[in-house]
Amino acid sequence: MPSLLAQGGLQPSLLMFASAPDAASVAHKMTMPNLLADGGPMLWVILFAGAAGLVVFIERALHCHRAQINSAEFLNGVRTVIKRNNLVEAISICDATPGPVARLVKTAILNRDFGRERVRESLEETGLSEVPRLEKHLDLLATIAQLAPLLGLLGTVLGFIKTFATLQSQALYANSNLMAAGVGQALICCAAGLAVAIPIHAGYNYLVSRVNAIVTDMERTANEIVNIVTENGSDRQP
Repeated sequence: MPSLLAQGGLQPSLLMFASAPDAASVAHKMTMPNLLADGGPMLWVILFAGAAGLVVFIERALHCHRAQINSAEFLNGVRTVIKRNNLVEAISICDATPGPVARLVKTAILNRDFGRERVRESLEETGLSEVPRLEKHLDLLATIAQLAPLLGLLGTVLGFIKTFATLQSQALYANSNLMAAGVGQALICCAAGLAVAIPIHAGYNYLVSRVNAIVTDMERTANEIVNIVTENGSDRQP
């Protein structure tokens, strides 16, 4: 009798282990091709938005890297050349140096004979044209960071709609396997939307901080170059 009870007690356990999913099969289903296939059409929209955001971030990061220079060292070199009254060399240095700071200095040099006020006005005009170049496409990056989780939410809703449609059509015959496709699509889209939004939002904040640093450098350089080009009695009114 005990042996029979033991045998009877083993049968449910054997059935449970036999019906449990194999770890290898679960890992196989979690591969990238399967996730892409199960994510539905909204997943591709999210991935496209993420790719566009990555391209914009790389381009803007490279642009900011080229635009930011050692303004103190650059101004010291320009100041030395201007003191020798070699304006052609000073302009050549500005042309050879990339970034908005060098263009501001060149503008000040070209307008040095028109007085301090005219130099300030020309620097303000140049600065107003340089800032939009630095902020180019940042609004697109912010839009992608805001839309990515919403697209993921939309994919989640579509996945659950798919699940409820399966339940409605199959009625009493519905099982977990039939509902798994819709639930899987919902979870994949939700995860993809967050996975795209988080790094893009962080990248946007990083680029904004870089742009603010460059603008601050431009303002400080503008104040210094006005004094450089108008000192020693060179502040001549037209």
